[in-house]
Amino acid sequence: QVQLVESGGGLVQPGGSLRLSCAASGSIFSIYAMGWYRQAPGKQRELVAVITSGGSTNYADSVKGRFTISRDNAKNTVYLQMNSLKPEDTAVYYCNADVLSRGTWYRGDYWGQGTQVTVSS
Repeated sequence: QVQLVESGGGLVQPGGSLRLSCAASGSIFSIYAMGWYRQAPGKQRELVAVITSGGSTNYADSVKGRFTISRDNAKNTVYLQMNSLKPEDTAVYYCNADVLSRGTWYRGDYWGQGTQVTVSS
């Protein structure tokens, strides 16, 4: 079993910053890409940012220049630094990881439980 646990969400004023963290644990042999998605009320879940095991990154156009994704492979943790937050960034943010499990050698996508980010004055 693999678990992803997010932290760092909350309420912030427009223009403010938040840092999300997501730690993976369990029977992990290797983690490939890790990413952050978000889902606002009434909307589909969308990709925010993704980072490969080698450190290559990709961002949604709406967050380029404001958000930065990074990872610590030794800690199996991915981060999302969010600056210059806007009300339209309000959503539940989900962590995702492409994991090869130790023992079963199953490779699949795993999701965190989500963390709420609210940008409001």
